[in-house]
Amino acid sequence: MQAALEVTARYCGRELDQYGQCVAAKPESWQRDCHHFKMSIARCTSSHPIIRQIRQACAEPFEAFEECLRQNEASAGKCAEQVRRFLQCAEQVPPQRPPAAIQTQPLPAS
Repeated sequence: MQAALEVTARYCGRELDQYGQCVAAKPESWQRDCHHFKMSIARCTSSHPIIRQIRQACAEPFEAFEECLRQNEASAGKCAEQVRRFLQCAEQVPPQRPPAAIQTQPLPAS
C-alpha cells in the first residue's frame, strides 16, 4: 500500500489535494459534491500498475468501504473496520517486477 500511496502522491498529488480539501470543506455532502475530484484521481492513477494491481486484488473490501461511506455520509468514522480490511488487503499485494528487457540479436549480413 505504501508504494501505491507514493505513486499516487507523486503523480496525482494535485488531484489528491483537491479531493481532500473538498471532503474537508463539505462533511455533510462530500460524497456527492466531491465526486468529480474522486474521478480525477481515478483517471490519474489508472495508468500505474501497482494501483491497478491493488484495485483488482482488493476490489471486494474496497467496494465494502465505499458502500459504508455511502450509507454513512455524515459519519465516515463508522467505516473504520472496512478501511482496515481494505488496507490489510492492499498491504499484501506484491509490487510487480518490470518486464525483462527483450534481448535482440543483430540480423546476419547478407
